[in-house]
Amino acid sequence: MDIKNKIKREEVYHKLKAEKNRLKLKKRQSIKKLEDQNPELKDKRLSENQPKTLESTREADETIVNDDEEVIEDEQTDEFASYFNGLPPKVLVTTSRRAPAPVYEFANEFCTIFPDAQFVKRGSQFEVKKIVEIAIERQFTDLIIINEDKKKPNAITVIHLPHGPTAYFKLSSIKLNKEIRNHAVLGPHKPELILNNFNTRLGHTVGRMFASLFPHVPEFSGRQVVTFHNQRDFIFFRRHRYIFRDGEKCDIQEIGPRFTLKLQALQKGTFDTKYGEYEWVHKPELDTSRRKFHL
Repeated sequence: MDIKNKIKREEVYHKLKAEKNRLKLKKRQSIKKLEDQNPELKDKRLSENQPKTLESTREADETIVNDDEEVIEDEQTDEFASYFNGLPPKVLVTTSRRAPAPVYEFANEFCTIFPDAQFVKRGSQFEVKKIVEIAIERQFTDLIIINEDKKKPNAITVIHLPHGPTAYFKLSSIKLNKEIRNHAVLGPHKPELILNNFNTRLGHTVGRMFASLFPHVPEFSGRQVVTFHNQRDFIFFRRHRYIFRDGEKCDIQEIGPRFTLKLQALQKGTFDTKYGEYEWVHKPELDTSRRKFHL
């Protein structure tokens, strides 16, 4: 119906909209009445009414790992096998050369994530390869370098020692403890570790790299948990304290810091930009679809 008068047109539109909402409400009430009489109908409706998200419509990936015996055998002899066989982690943290104050501030809080981690201020004369050699001599199992751009931390390089691999992550969405409202107080206990959605072969490698940074046995009395949650290839880091109130409900309080990582490259061996062999490098041509993920 073509109504030229604007006021009349709006009246008709609102009447039609109200009638549509009334019919919709009536239908919902009738469905609720039937479901109250037969609860199985509600279970059936909820099971069929699954929202379509980027995760649920993810493109098929042949590298997804589902209890693959070949993968399990490979992991028993990979670079992280010594850690999972009982070698305790020993982490060295440093920064890029001549780092500004905001990077040191982030580095101080970053070191608290890993129990027994040591921070060493980097001298301008030390190349990364030299730092790797010194770290291996002093029996460190991992080296983490915090990079900066425009006086802000923008990336981290994680080097597993002594034989690699080396991962380079883009760093974003940083919030320090003081920027988190009502944050919890950090305790001296070893945290529990949660790794979510690292499903592909590449994701397994990254997940094992994160796991090797933490002690084997957490101290549950501290009620502290560290989470690396992978969603659409963005790795969200959070750290919380928790308490069970009545055996069913759990209250959590964020400790901080919080940040987001995105894998840019995974290199075999220790850091070597000239002769290093890259296992995976992110390139724009890999982003062929919003539903394709690599981790």
